Amino acid sequence: MVVRNKKHSRKYLGARRWGKGNIKNARGAGDRGGVGKANKKNKFTHVTAKEPWLIRKKGFTRWNSRKLGEINLDRVSDMLEAEDYDGKELELINYKVLGNGTLRKGARIKADSFSKKAIEKIKGAGGEAVVRKAS
Repeated sequence: MVVRNKKHSRKYLGARRWGKGNIKNARGAGDRGGVGKANKKNKFTHVTAKEPWLIRKKGFTRWNSRKLGEINLDRVSDMLEAEDYDGKELELINYKVLGNGTLRKGARIKADSFSKKAIEKIKGAGGEAVVRKAS
């Protein structure tokens, strides 16, 4: 009967010189044959597994697109008290006002965006929510 698949010998797999010849032949990094970051395939696998944030996302974003910061009503209220609010409007540039917390004073607040809950709470406290025009 013909032997189609020869059984691999696992006898010397942990040995230092097995399959390399003399140990001098396996001294350098060139003996690893693309394992690790050397080969393109393995480098791509490393990037996808360990550094997925390096891969581009789908779509196009403008280089000057802005992201809005978030600020809660509690923080806005603290700002109004710290500045001794005297009837002028409080302008929050590049912020979206969220409805978490309470507004202790009625105030005219200008911001880039407001949540529905924040608008309700600002009006309930006797203030006004004004959306800024993007410049």
